[in-house]
Amino acid sequence: MNEYQIYYYTITEDQEGMRLDQFLAGELSGHSRSYIQKLIKDGQVSVGDRKVKPAMKLAADDEILLRVPPLKELEVLPEKMDLDILYEDEDVILINKPKDMVVHPCPGRYSGTLVNGLLYHCADNLSGINGVLRPGIVHRIDKDTTGVIIVCKNDLAHRSLADQLKEHSITRRYNAIVYHNFSEEEGTVDAPIGRNPNDRKKMAVEYKKGKHAVTHYRVLDHLNRQYNHIECRLETGRTHQIRVHMAYLKHPLLGDTVYGPAKAMPGLTGQCLHARVLGFIHPRTGEYLEFEAPLPDYFCRLLERFEK
Repeated sequence: MNEYQIYYYTITEDQEGMRLDQFLAGELSGHSRSYIQKLIKDGQVSVGDRKVKPAMKLAADDEILLRVPPLKELEVLPEKMDLDILYEDEDVILINKPKDMVVHPCPGRYSGTLVNGLLYHCADNLSGINGVLRPGIVHRIDKDTTGVIIVCKNDLAHRSLADQLKEHSITRRYNAIVYHNFSEEEGTVDAPIGRNPNDRKKMAVEYKKGKHAVTHYRVLDHLNRQYNHIECRLETGRTHQIRVHMAYLKHPLLGDTVYGPAKAMPGLTGQCLHARVLGFIHPRTGEYLEFEAPLPDYFCRLLERFEK
C-alpha cells in the first residue's frame, strides 16, 4: 500500500526571505512548482503553527512539514493515433498538433487528447513530473491552435525545458491571421496578462494583478485590406497570450469568438493561429535545435482566398 512521503526542513539564515513554494520546488526537484503550490493549497504543507500560502516569506528557524501523497493510478488510457511526429529521440518528441485536439485530459474529457496518443506511442517513456493527467507535458497550445509542441520523455528533459521556458530562451514563432491592417509593419506588446475580473474563464490585459507578458509581431502580408497575415514571437508564454495581446491592439484573431467577434466566419472552427517554429537547447547534448511545422491546409486556403 502506498503511503505519504514526509519531509522536514529547517530554514537557515541564507534561506530567509524565500517564498515557501520557491524553497520547496528547489528541494524537491522532481516536482514542478505548480504541483508544490497545489500541495500547499491542499493543506499538505505546514510551517510551525501558521497557516501557509505559496507566497509566504520564510524566516530563519522556520520548521516546515511537507506531505507528498502517493501517486494516483493512471486514469488515462493509451489510444492509437496517427501522430504527426516532427522529431523524436530518447529525451523529447515534437508533434505537429492538429486543430480540435486537446493537449491533456481535463474533467469530462479523458480520451482523444494528445496525451492519450503519446501514452500509446511512448508507453512508459514520459516524464512524470506534472502528474498522471499530464505526463511529459511541459507546455501546451490551445485546442484550436495547430503546430509544434514539445513533449518530454524523462524528468531530466522536463526540468531542462521547464527552465528554458522560465528563462524565456525557447524560440516560439506563430503565424496568425488577424482583423484589420496594422499602421506599422512590426511592433511589441508589453502588457501583463491575468484573469479577466468579469469572466474567470477568459484572460485579459491586467496591469494591477497580471503577469509580465511580451509579444513581438511583424506583418507578413496585407490581405484584402481587411485582414493581416502576421508572425508573432513569444518572449513569455502566458495563457492565451497572442489572442489577448492582439485583441488588446484591436486586431483580434480571425475565428476567435472568445476575444474577437462573436460570430465566426462560416466553415472556420476556432482562431487562425499556428505554432510554426520551436527552437530549444537539447537537454542532453546542449545543441540548439529548431523545428518547423508547415502551415495547415485550412490556413493556406484562407491565405489564397484573401489574396485574390
